[in-house]
Amino acid sequence: MTVSILQDKIVVITGASSGIGALCAQLLSEKGAIPILTARSQERLKQVSAGISGRHELIQLDVTRQEQVEAVAARVLEQYGRVDILLNNAGYGKFEYFNETHLTEFEQMMDVNYMGVVRCIKAFLPQMTERGHGQIVNVASMAGKIGTAKSSSYTATKHALLGFSNALRQELRGSGVTVTTINPGPIDTPFFELADPSGGYVRNVSWFMLQPDKVARHIVRAMELSKEEVNLPRWVSPFLKLYQLAPRLTDRLGHGVMNKK
Repeated sequence: MTVSILQDKIVVITGASSGIGALCAQLLSEKGAIPILTARSQERLKQVSAGISGRHELIQLDVTRQEQVEAVAARVLEQYGRVDILLNNAGYGKFEYFNETHLTEFEQMMDVNYMGVVRCIKAFLPQMTERGHGQIVNVASMAGKIGTAKSSSYTATKHALLGFSNALRQELRGSGVTVTTINPGPIDTPFFELADPSGGYVRNVSWFMLQPDKVARHIVRAMELSKEEVNLPRWVSPFLKLYQLAPRLTDRLGHGVMNKK
């Protein structure tokens, strides 16, 4: 029987109480890793825990609270002595026109989706660089590469996260620490209960929706292979490259296709 490369790896997961985070925890457990599930809701974490048979741990964490992030990092490092992989998955979005979005929404979304990642990396990265080994996996979004109407606040957070991840990757080259970005399109998860309560966007892109179990498998595979970037679905990659080469032209030609919110 082949032993998984993830066997006994300590993996901290933020936003693990549902969706991609919860599915990744289950897959990691099946591969012999020790996932540390964190989220704001202890009750929802317990529900996810019921579906995980292997060794794991639940810790309540709000990534917007610096003192909580530091306390969780200290607790995990004291108990396990290391963290091999940090999966930054916590995040949310709301699809609203810019003129209808309050400034507080921009601030709060950036605090969770971007600053939450920065806080967690600040807390866990030092022990990785000291050991000369580790992986940081940031769940960004296709929205971080292509902006669309009614998502200015969300898109800004993912652009920030991608830019930060790319810069950090350069800083850490040669350190033994890999920085991975996952850039999925729309995924069929509870994310849209808040982002799109009317259900209009989900109906418009139902043909394009990614299944969460497939995305989770790609994330875990990226951990196994130490990949630096994963774009999903894969067939969108040429369009992303075209957008980077000719953004204005692509905006004009693809406006009707991209703006489904």
